[in-house]
Amino acid sequence: MTITPLEASAAAREICGLAPIVPVLVVHEVAHARPLAEALVRGGLPALEVTLRTPAALEVIHEMSKVEGGVVGAGTLLTPADVKAAKAAGAKFGVSPGATDLLLDACEAEDLPTLPGVATSSEAMRLLERGYNMLKFFPAEANGGAPALKAIGAPLPQISFCPTGGVSTSNANSYLSLSNVVCAGGSWVAPNDLVKAGDWDAIEALARAASQLKR
Repeated sequence: MTITPLEASAAAREICGLAPIVPVLVVHEVAHARPLAEALVRGGLPALEVTLRTPAALEVIHEMSKVEGGVVGAGTLLTPADVKAAKAAGAKFGVSPGATDLLLDACEAEDLPTLPGVATSSEAMRLLERGYNMLKFFPAEANGGAPALKAIGAPLPQISFCPTGGVSTSNANSYLSLSNVVCAGGSWVAPNDLVKAGDWDAIEALARAASQLKR
């Protein structure tokens, strides 16, 4: 089964619309997967991006995919092998820091809705030409932040974005207030020290606060 770019973008937009913030998670211990996902979902953040940056990531995705109410995706997709492994682990969507034809071909072939990353208007136009209109803006702060994304959106109003990279409680609203932003990706809702300590109540509280940010 395959997915078209337009279908992939529609599915990604629907997932991004579930909450104003998508937690970007770097999880080192499989034992943390389910309680972490449960805390975030209870707090109102159902869409979860597990980055493929740790040896445990695929198993973490598999465990999180069992949590009721959660929609778990794989971040840091770089290769077709990543796409296959993520889909097999139970990922419902994918996120990549950039986009290559090889990677997009694999996502489409695996029927995996994907949020491909862009940093410039030219990259955004190339993906729009292929059929993608829901993109990741990365790294957001390093690329000029909300003012840059607003400027990119002026001539490209048909593209929506999920900015990620440097998004925090102090600047999230500046992104979410933009008409071309559906949600933002952030890691502050699951800080490593709280995950290590197993302080799921504190993480739930952070998630609840993030879920109430206005779009």
